[in-house]
Amino acid sequence: MSDIKSFYVGQRDEYIKSFTEEEVEAYARITGDYNYMHMDEEKAKKSFFKGRIVHGQLVAGMISALLGMKLPGGGNIYLQQSLEFLKPVRIGDIIKATVIISEINEKKKVLVLDTLCLNEQEEVVLKGKAKVLVLK
Repeated sequence: MSDIKSFYVGQRDEYIKSFTEEEVEAYARITGDYNYMHMDEEKAKKSFFKGRIVHGQLVAGMISALLGMKLPGGGNIYLQQSLEFLKPVRIGDIIKATVIISEINEKKKVLVLDTLCLNEQEEVVLKGKAKVLVLK
């Protein structure tokens, strides 16, 4: 855990992964979200997305992992997150989550970060802003 003064505007970090069939199924079991868009390829082929997509909140979980493990890291409190889901993510897509510090409020010990997830074509699939309380 770092002191608020150790961070700077523009500081960034990233996390890269792809989602497996097993992870999508586990997320459905944990949350109860068995929407056919995520679970049934045949039905999903007839939908707007023309096939199954990964749960948007599962993709957004990459941001939580980044904030909790890398920037700002463990022991801090995730206060707020806005999200826009811009493009579908499919099982096996390689996704890069990025967080970038855009504001620092030293008095309140709060970081504001731009949050993005990009696919292999560098298209933004998800974007938003996060606020994190730095506890040290």
